[in-house]
Amino acid sequence: MKRILNFKNIAALMSMLMLLGVTVTVAQTKKPVLKKKPVAKKPVKPVEPVFTVDSGTVIRVRMNGTISSKTAVVGQKFTTTVTEPVYSSTGVVVIPTGSIVTGQVDSVKQASKGGNPGEIDCSFTSVKLPNGRTRTINASLTDLTSGKTTSDNEGGASASKMKNRKIIFIGGGAAGGAILGAMVGGGKATAIGAAIGAGAGILGEMLLKGPDAEVKSGTEFGLYMNQPITLPRFAEATTPTP
Repeated sequence: MKRILNFKNIAALMSMLMLLGVTVTVAQTKKPVLKKKPVAKKPVKPVEPVFTVDSGTVIRVRMNGTISSKTAVVGQKFTTTVTEPVYSSTGVVVIPTGSIVTGQVDSVKQASKGGNPGEIDCSFTSVKLPNGRTRTINASLTDLTSGKTTSDNEGGASASKMKNRKIIFIGGGAAGGAILGAMVGGGKATAIGAAIGAGAGILGEMLLKGPDAEVKSGTEFGLYMNQPITLPRFAEATTPTP
């Protein structure tokens, strides 16, 4: 009888040891639960409202350097400065005075015998605001003479007679200036308006001399927007804005 009890006690003890061993093993193999670090939320940048400058808007600019049909080459870059603020269709200033518009020479023809004046055809491809923001534009040369443009009550201007004609610079006479010429259907340029950057003189006489077209620094003219652009309201910035 005592032997049976001893066997039972030994069996019970062994069962307890085995159970304890399994518990310890499970406890040792169980992976600790790692707490996830909180993810910092990035601040959401508010959407900046933009405003549209309509096609047909005329930007008034001034030449910063001099180009001449005698020396200019295709692809040559030059810059102009905006002389009046440009407003959106809703009356918001988006291009302020002092902005820089970059142009390039698309074709050039030197003056030749027979009274043929020099010609410079150019386009305007970008505008850089004083705060560093830059935008691509598609603009062409136009004039600012009375009857060719109209101004709105916000100081903007729009062309009224730009259809079916291309404006270029043509030779302007002994004073060394240039005249705006209109080309219709790819034909010969016909002078429009008055000489720009030149002294007084009879327009017909000037054209007979066949001078090179020289657009001097300080010459003022207009840029006709062929396509609309969108820009935020202009604001000064301490660091350049892309």
